Amino acid sequence: YTVFFIFLCWSFYLSAQVCNSPVLTYPLNNATNIPVNSTITWNTVVGVPGYIISIGTTPGGVDIVNRRNVGNTDSYTPPLGFPENTQIYVTISLFFFDPAIADVVCPSSTFRTEDVTNPPACTIMSNPVNGAINVNVASNISWNYSPTATGYRISVSTVSGTGNIVNNEIVGNVLSYSPILDLPPSTLIFVQITPFNENGDLSPCPEQSFTTGAVASLPGCTSLVNPLNGEIDVPLTPLIEWTAVAGAAGYRVTIGSSPFSAEVLDNTVFTSNSTFVIDFAPNRTFFVTIIPFNAAGDAIGCTQESFSTIIGCGPYFDSVTGELITINPEISFPDTISFCQDELPFLVSSTDTADGFRWFQIDQFGNETLISDTSEVALMEAGEYRYEAYNTVLQASGTFECPTSKFFNVVSSEIATINSVNITDQGEEIRITVDASGIGDYEYALNDINGPYQDSNVFNTVSVGSYTIYVRDKNGCGIAQERVEQDLTLEGFPKFFTPNGDGVNDFWQFIPTLMTGEINIDIIHIFDRYGRLLAQIEPNSNGWDGNFNGRPLPSNDYWFRAISESSGQIQGHFALKR
Repeated sequence: YTVFFIFLCWSFYLSAQVCNSPVLTYPLNNATNIPVNSTITWNTVVGVPGYIISIGTTPGGVDIVNRRNVGNTDSYTPPLGFPENTQIYVTISLFFFDPAIADVVCPSSTFRTEDVTNPPACTIMSNPVNGAINVNVASNISWNYSPTATGYRISVSTVSGTGNIVNNEIVGNVLSYSPILDLPPSTLIFVQITPFNENGDLSPCPEQSFTTGAVASLPGCTSLVNPLNGEIDVPLTPLIEWTAVAGAAGYRVTIGSSPFSAEVLDNTVFTSNSTFVIDFAPNRTFFVTIIPFNAAGDAIGCTQESFSTIIGCGPYFDSVTGELITINPEISFPDTISFCQDELPFLVSSTDTADGFRWFQIDQFGNETLISDTSEVALMEAGEYRYEAYNTVLQASGTFECPTSKFFNVVSSEIATINSVNITDQGEEIRITVDASGIGDYEYALNDINGPYQDSNVFNTVSVGSYTIYVRDKNGCGIAQERVEQDLTLEGFPKFFTPNGDGVNDFWQFIPTLMTGEINIDIIHIFDRYGRLLAQIEPNSNGWDGNFNGRPLPSNDYWFRAISESSGQIQGHFALKR
């Protein structure tokens, strides 16, 4: 959707087609009964360095707000609110600080404000704050916006309630007042501010007060000298400098990506007239307010200035094609790679398209060491690494890199060692469990060296028979194999049993298989190696428990002779294991 919008907006700029975005998210287009103190919000557009907002009572009008640059923010609150019961038109332009690129002006959105039926609430001073002391006699008086107000009256007194300096003067729909004469020094000053609208006011609003200081000279304002106000293509780590002001004890500096924010510096005090700022965001306009101050107070009426950083790595609009451009290379690299222990050094090559490459090895403390600056690296050991690909770009401030990086782990592998293969009876089928060890990542297959392979080392519901087990290292370091004979004879007589009371193979008994299901066993005799009869069991019993005359016999080989009506005698031997 964003890319589609980008195409539409640039098409409007280049070919006068309709631009459908950005779209107001509040108020929605054609909304009604919107509060007069609402904040306007809109959807952000990737790659746009800033927005210019105009607000008026006609489509494209500017009689409320005249082309205000709001930076990269996605909201704006008119400082004096909206007029009531009025159709409002909002026009948002996409701002490109390059003079060669015209702003993209999109069609206006509209909404209608509420009909205000109550007088506004009283407000409070914002400067000086109520109760302030040592206020400069030349200070302006300012206050907060009172929602629904269309004007304000102000009284200023040295004696409460008298208005002997300014008496209930209507100052209009503004938020500050500058007395014609300086206020008297070292005096308690009373201020009463009364907001009003067509419905009246809530007078008497409470008085607020501050105390002036002795007569003293305020410092003047200053201005940027680096970067200059309005400068473009400013480096991302510039030295911010401004004109030194005589008599200033210091400077309060505020920098943000909109006229209303301070995410870079927030009223930070400097005693000199310069500072470094590290890592500005690229493709942005930044707004700077510098207020000199001394013991008499802050400079009055200092204006905000701005500059725009280099386009950087993007994303940003290409002024010729209208496409969204990102200079950082796209990379494709796995989270983990491995090598066989007998393959050192292990060579890894990047397949990404980029102007340059770097490979770093990271130690246990997080320190990085450059081990290659080409598209290929020789890895000598397992551990943590970082791969970086970058493109270079030449812009007005010089050549710089746009990198993309990826952390990855290197592990070593080896061919597996098959420690054991355990076979568990599952009725007419068996379960095969492979115990393999090694430092590789292994997968398992039965009978076919080409697979299919599985990650699990357990094979369930396997037909009775003999198998070859294959254990393959996923990183190509080799295949281990082992031949496993079935645990049951062809006639269905177990080769061993383990009467240890664990519930598994505790009895020795004939187990019919698919191959021997037709054999009917009548009786089975069990002998020791000397031919002594130890037990006589029937095929429908639990089987022999390994005891003779109530005593457990030792681990050894024993013999059986089974009598079958169809096959006669069947003889063989088996092992008792404890």
